[in-house]
Amino acid sequence: AFLFTAAIDVLAAPPHAEPGRQTAQEFRREIRTEHRLNYLLYVPKAAAAEPSKRWPLVLFLHGAGERGTNLNAVAVHGPPKLVAAGKEFPFILASPQCPPGQVWNSTTLLALIDELQASLPVDARRVYVTGLSMGGYGTWELAVKHPERFAAVAPICGGGERIRTLLPAQREALKTLGVWAFHGGKDNVVVPAETERMVEAFKKAGNESVKHTVYPEAGHDSWTQAYNDPALFEWMLKQSR
Repeated sequence: AFLFTAAIDVLAAPPHAEPGRQTAQEFRREIRTEHRLNYLLYVPKAAAAEPSKRWPLVLFLHGAGERGTNLNAVAVHGPPKLVAAGKEFPFILASPQCPPGQVWNSTTLLALIDELQASLPVDARRVYVTGLSMGGYGTWELAVKHPERFAAVAPICGGGERIRTLLPAQREALKTLGVWAFHGGKDNVVVPAETERMVEAFKKAGNESVKHTVYPEAGHDSWTQAYNDPALFEWMLKQSR
């Protein structure tokens, strides 16, 4: 389990209203937040024999159906499913579980990554995030809010907030972020246009290497084909910050 607690201090000045006049005011408040996540962790066998080696880190974000308190549900799809079936990966894999009734919180996820980097032999230049459906949305959110933290992202059947790709402060990191997006051509849960809009936004931000794969006959489940293709992980591990 992972727990992140922010510092507490509350600072709030009450508004000083003058009837009949429009006046300038300031609002300021620091609010305590506590973030908890249970997660599955996989570390390569070779890590024991090479204690000085730094390893890539892949963060996997599941879909809405796997939320809850049964951690085994996280391994129903994606990379943790492959690990459970005996697949060995040359990277550290962290697969958190979103609490019931919530969606992925980028602040919580970044804090988890910080914790993993502080406690495990993670190569900070090779941190990746991928996810499906709700996790695809979470992946896009991390990509547009904090592109400098990742070497590459692989969102599957998700969508996101394009306005952040227009922010000048994000532009350089967005240009150099590895992106490979996937979608099913017959997806009627999250329509393919959701991915198309994000891909186009990244291209307009100057990212010329965005990859976009559509499986013409796939419905919402485009993740099985994507994660079963070794090319995805081969591409991902070639990306570095």
